Amino acid sequence: MKQAFRMEEKMSGHSKFANIKHKKEKNDAAKGKIFTILGREIAVAVKEGGADPSNNSRLAQVIAKAKANNMPNDTIDRGIKKAAGDVGNVNYKYVTYEGYGPGGTAIIVDALTDNQNRTAANVRNAFTKGNGNVGTPGCVSFMFDKKGQMIIDKEEYEGDADELMMLALDAGAEDFSEEEDSYEVLTAPDDFDKVQQALADSGITFVSAEVTMIPQNYVELTDEAALKGLQKILDLLDEDDDVQSVYHNWDE
Repeated sequence: MKQAFRMEEKMSGHSKFANIKHKKEKNDAAKGKIFTILGREIAVAVKEGGADPSNNSRLAQVIAKAKANNMPNDTIDRGIKKAAGDVGNVNYKYVTYEGYGPGGTAIIVDALTDNQNRTAANVRNAFTKGNGNVGTPGCVSFMFDKKGQMIIDKEEYEGDADELMMLALDAGAEDFSEEEDSYEVLTAPDDFDKVQQALADSGITFVSAEVTMIPQNYVELTDEAALKGLQKILDLLDEDDDVQSVYHNWDE
């Protein structure tokens, strides 16, 4: 039985596209770093599940994320082939850290590392310098929902919103919403691959397409010291080559 959708237009509040656009603009200055990070993810995905994305959901998800970050197809293919021939030398492991930033903000850090001691020390240092603290596993993740998320720029999609909603619904998406500048499609994590593929096969391009952690509620910071502290944490984590993703519930 198909789940009901909400067709909701949000003209104020959280613009997911604006946030992602901000991140992408920041990231564009470090495109080489992004491609290096994605290359690591491809290598680990191939090691864990093989080089065929149709039989390896993690690899399919990394490919979708790579394409959303404008990684060329030939670069993706080379990365897969290189990883397939070099599986024995892939020593990276996924690790996740959770903690609190200033003002009670919740932060989740996903890292991919070949040295957990180094990464743990760097993450802890970032939190400490921003007046936050690393907590125990699970201390903040309950405040987030793990979802497949696709963001579509309205300027890149010429079709009708209702048609896009029905296309996503028929493919198995859970939720659809419309914002001022974008559309958001949400899926259960296990359904991300098939929904993303169905939309891509229909010619849809994405600003962002990945399995992510979405805050259930957002925290506003008005204290200047708290804002500076949180930004310090996020900047230090962004500079760390081992850090893959950072999720937080700060209302930017």
